[in-house]
Amino acid sequence: MAFTAKDVQALRERTGCGMMDCKKALTESNGDIDKAIEFLREKGLAAAAKKAGRIAAEGVVLAVVEGKAGVVIEVNAETDFVAKNDSFREFVNTCAKVVIEQAPADVEALLACSVNGMTVDAMLKDKILTIGENIKIRRFNRYEGVLVPYVHGGGTHAVLVKFDTDDATAAKPEFLEYAKDVAMQIAAANPGYLCKEDVPAEDIEKEKEILTQQAINEGKPANIAEKMVMGRIGKFYKENCLLEQPFVKDDKISVQQYTDNTAKALGASIKIVAFSRYEKGEGLEKRQDDFAAEVASMQKH
Repeated sequence: MAFTAKDVQALRERTGCGMMDCKKALTESNGDIDKAIEFLREKGLAAAAKKAGRIAAEGVVLAVVEGKAGVVIEVNAETDFVAKNDSFREFVNTCAKVVIEQAPADVEALLACSVNGMTVDAMLKDKILTIGENIKIRRFNRYEGVLVPYVHGGGTHAVLVKFDTDDATAAKPEFLEYAKDVAMQIAAANPGYLCKEDVPAEDIEKEKEILTQQAINEGKPANIAEKMVMGRIGKFYKENCLLEQPFVKDDKISVQQYTDNTAKALGASIKIVAFSRYEKGEGLEKRQDDFAAEVASMQKH
């Protein structure tokens, strides 16, 4: 009995299993959907799919560098208990290694990658079944170049920073100390942009509109309001752009000045090129702790 793409879609909707698994199940069952579901359940895939409907907002974020390639990745689970499970951690490390070595374009491509003859997708389903919780690979970013990782709190926050400097400078302890300071700054201060030039013009215009209206509501004349807005835009840059932010260890200088001072001391050229900051469950849950104060206190020791 033949089956169509609609049959595959219907089976996917009923089981939550992947397209290739559904096609195989329908082939094995001669197009009979009920038998295909039995086939998937026997293989343990439908059970994994059932768990895949549950919310996964715990887990870990990880930043890893191997040579000139690195990744920051988030893998979620349902409970903090599982996030500390060695088998779960091993899976996260495997995913990071695959991203570094095989450079998949996105999560879907990562799931299709193979390790020792087994796809990451199959490994994921196996972990869901053996651990008994929903697990999701949420996101990752991969960089190449001079990279420095930082992981805080056993996997609550992870940062990966890319620098432009020569290999000799990158190997110096002074550079590594500076680079870790920058990574910790990103973790604590959560900048949205690298520099002023990265802020989209429409974002600045929107900010100006809001600030202008605020000034007018305060009863300020138009010419005064304009000057106030420019001052407040400067504050916006200082709060949201990494290079403009006051350096957390010495707020009398900016991160850009700290970078320039380090470069001068080492007799080298150093630039921060890019960064990624992941927070576990970001957008999935709210946290109340004062994380910035926690990181700042660590840096003072």
